[in-house]
Amino acid sequence: MSEGKELLALYEQMAVIRRVEKVAYDMFLAGLVKGTTHLASGHEAVAVGASAALRPDDYVFATYRGHHHTIARGGSPEACLAELMQKATGICKAKGGSMHLTYAEGNMLGSYAIVGAHLPMAVGAAWSARLRGTDQVAVAFFGDGATNIGAFHEALNLAQVWRLPVVFICENNLYMEYTPIGSVTAVEHPAAGRAPAYNMASEIIDGNDVLVVRDAVARAAARGRAGEGPTIIEAQTYRHYGHSRTDPAKYRPAEEVEAWLKRDPLDIARNRLESLGVDSGEIAEADRRATETVEAAVAAAKAAPEADVAEAFTDVWADGGAAWRN
Repeated sequence: MSEGKELLALYEQMAVIRRVEKVAYDMFLAGLVKGTTHLASGHEAVAVGASAALRPDDYVFATYRGHHHTIARGGSPEACLAELMQKATGICKAKGGSMHLTYAEGNMLGSYAIVGAHLPMAVGAAWSARLRGTDQVAVAFFGDGATNIGAFHEALNLAQVWRLPVVFICENNLYMEYTPIGSVTAVEHPAAGRAPAYNMASEIIDGNDVLVVRDAVARAAARGRAGEGPTIIEAQTYRHYGHSRTDPAKYRPAEEVEAWLKRDPLDIARNRLESLGVDSGEIAEADRRATETVEAAVAAAKAAPEADVAEAFTDVWADGGAAWRN
């Protein structure tokens, strides 16, 4: 596949995610989505670029801002939207909601609401690959705020001590929640700046350029598969919405927002497509397909049956016992 065709496919995937995020926001305002959501508009290139560099059997762990990672790993827009609407056809059968999207078929092993909690899980998944003699890689996506959580440092240390195939990808959007990460962190780069303490390889990249992300993750995954240990990638990006759907994000300077919106991941990809000689009609067709895909997903999710309360405790282990071991 030529670079132009590959980038066009990645662009279309990002366009689908952007539209799903907009629909999720609109459906919340219409009272169709229950609970909270943390939108990933502006982060699309991180998820799509990383997934393009990974194999289907590699493991992915995400945060509560995980819509883009779920779809990038193959989860359908319909199933994701149905989950947000508490429908029976939801990707987790209405048991996860926005903050806990999981797509096991794509080895996307969960979105986690406890900040930093999934980083040691990714280390465990990498350890399991080592024990089983595979060359799978585990990838943990996390926000810049997680870098000040103890689990972040514990996970990095153990991954490096055992030289495990883990790729730690920080989606640094400059804000922990409402607090600028720079105001509470002793190093300039909250993720990559900690790498020297663990003698770990690291990169700081443009997280809004899908090809830059793809190439950086490909390098890190190759290092992991070759037994060269973990890597930290700090992908610099920016969220277009507030921290959660109820956050108007008024704490961000207007000039900062304006500057980052000019570096929209979709615009960057579109400009690169044009520089590669991809016909504008093909780009417009990709946008049309993305729109139709999401429109069909919305219609199907709205028409799906409500989740059956009788199934609320199926497919769940919750008694605290150890009988499952036998």
